[in-house]
Amino acid sequence: DIPIIAITGTNGKTTTKELVRAVLSEKYNVLATEGNFNNDVGVPKTLLRLTKEHEIAIIEMGASHPGDIKTLAETAEPTCGIITNVGRAHLQGFGSFEGVCRTKGELYDYLRTRKDALVFVNADNDDLLDMLDLNQESDEETSNLNPQSSNQLWITPYSTDPEKQYACISGEIIREEGNPLLKMRWRRPLMDLEESGSSQKWHKVQTRLIGDYNIDNVMAAIAVGINFGVDRKSICRALETYQPTNSRSQLTDTDRNRLIVDAYNANPSSMMAAIENFLLMEPAKGQQKMAILGDMLELGEASRQEHQKVVGMLQDAGMEHVWLVGHEFAATVTSYRKFADVEEVKAELQAHCPRGMLILIKGSNGTRLHQLPPLL
Repeated sequence: DIPIIAITGTNGKTTTKELVRAVLSEKYNVLATEGNFNNDVGVPKTLLRLTKEHEIAIIEMGASHPGDIKTLAETAEPTCGIITNVGRAHLQGFGSFEGVCRTKGELYDYLRTRKDALVFVNADNDDLLDMLDLNQESDEETSNLNPQSSNQLWITPYSTDPEKQYACISGEIIREEGNPLLKMRWRRPLMDLEESGSSQKWHKVQTRLIGDYNIDNVMAAIAVGINFGVDRKSICRALETYQPTNSRSQLTDTDRNRLIVDAYNANPSSMMAAIENFLLMEPAKGQQKMAILGDMLELGEASRQEHQKVVGMLQDAGMEHVWLVGHEFAATVTSYRKFADVEEVKAELQAHCPRGMLILIKGSNGTRLHQLPPLL
């Protein structure tokens, strides 16, 4: 009879799960998926760890084929759900972007069968609003998001757009020169107005995450925490002390270089987001930027086009120091240096290791780029 929160999405589901766990653990005894045990084996293994002492469970759900989320939802029987986003990943299994949306949307489909199920949704994401039939034109219509039910779902929207007054949670990035980590502030426009007479009551958070794109993951965790009665100071403390692990949005300093390690997974949307954020970053005085990028796997017929887009983006930005790793990048048209696999990169690093660089390391887990930081 405890709340079961299901989390899926193309990007950010594991980071969101860990942030939600950190926030809810401030008040509750929480069971959560370990690592990325998010498939038809990992989800049941997680559920079998439930005991009478647990007060909330957080279940991450992954998918690579149609029907995967439907099966996992029917197994876990969630009462709440988050789809972080939908993007072009596992196209070899889904067939198309529309196939991705249908499969991730199976979580919404399941929750509609339950009474009083709750969805936390990024109100800035038109794809998710379309999947919920909530992408309305006018503010009057869209105000039904808060907290009106839609298609038998209760919706808690969060947003980084200050114009969306209906959002239960609003947030924005705080820019600071020389700070490579995500700093942000958030508020509850409607509730804070009722409690304090001012909707301008902001709560600042200095995270240990790299990348502006992580604000959506942080906002989801805040929305969940507020819904389950975690106080604001505890939410901020949990977000500020959370330390990313397992090559996800990690900032690492070595004797020679500063590394941004995001090598656990990669698909076109996450790769583009990581590169866009990297291009915005200011290196320290005397540092140059470098990118070591591995193949994005399981893209099927779209693979060559998507890899060429990445190369084109880097070339248009004027990036000089780029190493491309894997047979998919090998097929691209570019003058950037190419390596067949991570072993070739390791051999080059042992012979000629770069120094004084700000280095982005990004690729699918299968390219094993997570082995590189100790050599850099």
